[in-house]
Amino acid sequence: MSIEARLDAVGIVVADMAKALAFYRRLGIEVPGGADGEPHVEAALPGGLRLAFDTEETIRSFHPDWTPPAPGGRMNLAFLLPDPAAVDAAYTELTEDGHHGELAPFDAFWGQRYAVLHDPDGNGVDLFAPSSS
Repeated sequence: MSIEARLDAVGIVVADMAKALAFYRRLGIEVPGGADGEPHVEAALPGGLRLAFDTEETIRSFHPDWTPPAPGGRMNLAFLLPDPAAVDAAYTELTEDGHHGELAPFDAFWGQRYAVLHDPDGNGVDLFAPSSS
């Protein structure tokens, strides 16, 4: 038996909406203007998928016992960049802005320039581009 479902949105719970949106705007996510103080924000992604942001308070409004998970999640958002130099530049810019760098850019054996850092809430964010040939 198969469940008829379509992935429609990826949700992120944030402690500080303005900080989270600033981070994702730097990675090219188009977030509605004036959204920094909202409790729930959605950004349309290519292909019809949405990226949704909810404050911790919003989540607790319908799930009062919710607590943030321990650090070290099992899922990352992965952002394709135009080329290997762009991976290095984005990683440098974001870590210089104070975001935690988990894995500095390197040439992965699977043929990509790859790096991992964390958003303001500790979620993993991968930056990658096909390696130059």
